[in-house]
Amino acid sequence: MTLSPLTELPKVAIVILNYNGMKDDYLAQFLPSVYASDYANLELYVVDNHSTDDSVAYLKSEGFQPHTDKSQQDHDFPRYLIELEENYWFAGGYNKALPYVDADYYILLNSDVKVASDWIQPIINLMENDAQIGACQPKVRMVAEPYLFEHAGASGGYIDKWGYPFCRGRIFTKVEEDRGQYDDIQEVFWATGAALFIRKELFHNLGGFDADYKAHMEEIDLCWRLKRANYKVMVCPQSVVWHVGGGTLPQHSPQKAFLNFRNSLSTIFKNETGNQAYKIVFIRLLLDAIAGCRFLMNGEFANIKAIIRAHWSFFAQYGKNKQKRKRTAETVKKYAYEQQATYRKTGVYPKSIVWQHFVKGKQTFNDLEL
Repeated sequence: MTLSPLTELPKVAIVILNYNGMKDDYLAQFLPSVYASDYANLELYVVDNHSTDDSVAYLKSEGFQPHTDKSQQDHDFPRYLIELEENYWFAGGYNKALPYVDADYYILLNSDVKVASDWIQPIINLMENDAQIGACQPKVRMVAEPYLFEHAGASGGYIDKWGYPFCRGRIFTKVEEDRGQYDDIQEVFWATGAALFIRKELFHNLGGFDADYKAHMEEIDLCWRLKRANYKVMVCPQSVVWHVGGGTLPQHSPQKAFLNFRNSLSTIFKNETGNQAYKIVFIRLLLDAIAGCRFLMNGEFANIKAIIRAHWSFFAQYGKNKQKRKRTAETVKKYAYEQQATYRKTGVYPKSIVWQHFVKGKQTFNDLEL
């Protein structure tokens, strides 16, 4: 892909949502890599989600000043602190803070992410050369095992015919070694929320994150709206970051399972069109029951309760989600790229990833039957 050089650099803001980032030493461990980002027109914001540790004191010692103070700073690029009055979780925290951030592009970056120095320019070049690209992600590897893809995003997100998410480089819990097999720039279906590049106006025009989600699946929900509005979602593997993962909730947390199951159903219902939404939700309820049987066989009783809670919560929110579904249809039509609300289904796998992986034994993205 040949890209034209940029004559003027758009303004980019890295926005990191922090909650008790000193507890696991994430701020001290990973902020130095962010400071080393090689991009000229850049600002850095940390949004503190009402931490109870000494995160705020540490950030102030690092030269972060209130976002309302735009005085000169003695850094390569300005560092600002936004303090929230309570913990709004991931989705709500970003929704509260981003209206205070002035930039052409947001980079929503997890606090447990290490970045390469040249990670910004390749993606901004790509997006500036194609106005239809609404969001993009870098390639994501593990911090602990840097040769492996990381669960949250790997080299671009896909969904299958029943709305199950997976990635180039990661299918369910199976992650691949990065040997350069997915280094091509591709249009995908969703981009990771751990390092999400998105145009400012699109984030706000399309409604931002759904704060009711709290955490998990909110980036897929937003990217689905982008795809409905005829925007591309891309992966640019020439940009690389390393992610710890599980920073919001532990990997095997019942609360994480609850949010994933509930938010997945809500995402499908709100975003899939026509009667197909009801069909897919019905199938997913059945498949969730099968997942519950698998948890039962493994003695994971807390996760079984999480599935039941998730289903009850989804049904309890049916009326609210029906209103959101209507609002989504209106919004994507109003803000569609070139006023053509064409549902871009690139990145939708036409088969069942559950069947391909668990029954047919397909372990890698390149093994999948198209």
